[in-house]
Amino acid sequence: MTVMVQAPADAQQSRIPPSAARPVRAWLVILAASAGQFLVVLDVSVVNVALPSMRADLGLSTTGLQWVLNAYSIAFAGFMLFGGRAADLFGRKRTFLFGLGLFTAASLAGGLAQEGWQLLAARAVQGLGAAVLAPATLTIVTAAVPPGPARTRAIGTWSAVGAAGGAAGGFVGGLLTDLLSWRWVLLINVPVGALVLIGAAIWLTESRAGSGRRLDLPGAILVTAGLGAVAYGIVQTEESGWTAAATLLPLLGGFALLGLFVLVEARTTTPLMPLKLFRSRAVTAGNVTMMLCGSASFAMWFFMTVYAQNVLGYTPLEAGLALVPSSVSVIVGSKLAPRLMARAGAVNIAAAGALIAATGFAWQSLMTADGSFFTMILGPGILMMMGIGLAATPLASLATAGAEPGDAGLVSGMINTSRTMGGALGLAVLSTVAASRTDGSTAPADLAAGYALAFRVGAGLLFTCAVLCLLWLPRRTEQP
Repeated sequence: MTVMVQAPADAQQSRIPPSAARPVRAWLVILAASAGQFLVVLDVSVVNVALPSMRADLGLSTTGLQWVLNAYSIAFAGFMLFGGRAADLFGRKRTFLFGLGLFTAASLAGGLAQEGWQLLAARAVQGLGAAVLAPATLTIVTAAVPPGPARTRAIGTWSAVGAAGGAAGGFVGGLLTDLLSWRWVLLINVPVGALVLIGAAIWLTESRAGSGRRLDLPGAILVTAGLGAVAYGIVQTEESGWTAAATLLPLLGGFALLGLFVLVEARTTTPLMPLKLFRSRAVTAGNVTMMLCGSASFAMWFFMTVYAQNVLGYTPLEAGLALVPSSVSVIVGSKLAPRLMARAGAVNIAAAGALIAATGFAWQSLMTADGSFFTMILGPGILMMMGIGLAATPLASLATAGAEPGDAGLVSGMINTSRTMGGALGLAVLSTVAASRTDGSTAPADLAAGYALAFRVGAGLLFTCAVLCLLWLPRRTEQP
């Protein structure tokens, strides 16, 4: 692939409704799908700065605070592949509306929670809704625009909006918590979700690719339980470490369930995830590189936020404002990517983006306890997020290109799963790296040193991602 990203076969072979061919209607569809993606990515990080207020109001323990984050991320990662296949079998519009409706209702329940367990239950249901919704968003985007440069730009918009959701989490959370209350971190999803639901109901056209096929229930149960167990084990590392039984048992159990899932998929006639998908180098390499990219980018927002607050003494709102330039740069990178891909090729732009981000991580690893905004937040933040934005669009395009008609939603679910699981794993690994350096100290100099070490490891991950892009990603799209 040296000129442009080839469109997924799902959109090539399925009928595109006449209304979708009209540019205005198509971009309204893209807007609705991208807004749904923005909400689910935003809620991965938006509650971070609101945790102290939640603890004071609901009497949550330290472990309970961790599960405000973990309940969402585990359900999100665990049900993602199930959500992707559901979109193929039951209809992309129907699945999108159901997932967004569930996510919005759970946001309302969480914002009105009076007890800690109510908030945790709402966050888990939010994650389930997000897992059903997220895979459908990318499939809807690729089906809304005919093959060619316009589709590449549409995927760039989807990538930019999704990246902006992760980038805006700290700012939105700090703003709402400081000006209103922690409850609005969740309640803000209700009016936004309602507007997107109305727009999606009007603008989206139903499509499906699984007529006559049944859902592989054993496979769905095994992969969901396996991914959920692995995600649970990963998040346990922050509290218990990598060698504790609380970490190893769910990790080993999760991998065993995933192994059993592979055996079941090899034998069933209608598998949830056809193993032949991994014969495509585009699918396999795209998901691995996206996982590496996600492992660094998710951790970046966490460490930049805690560095600004715990070391430099910023308030939550000040920390959010400090990261606004980085938020803008990831959007700019995602929107520049389609134009650059047409000139230099998707593989080269993905590798270049990863290298730019690695440079930003290396710069950020020079942080000190008395660092300035311009040299320790603004400069490296722009480089990191510009690079992530440049890499995300070609990686998403490559990983979904060549999908068969019945597998487009599943492949979209896979790339979202890879990004989410990569983010959870990367944050757990880099948090452990930082903790090993600080050794329990809360002195600003020690915290800065621990965060700096985490950024050095992140730079190595992104450099590895760039090398894999150049050596492994196909230059031309393969059919699975």
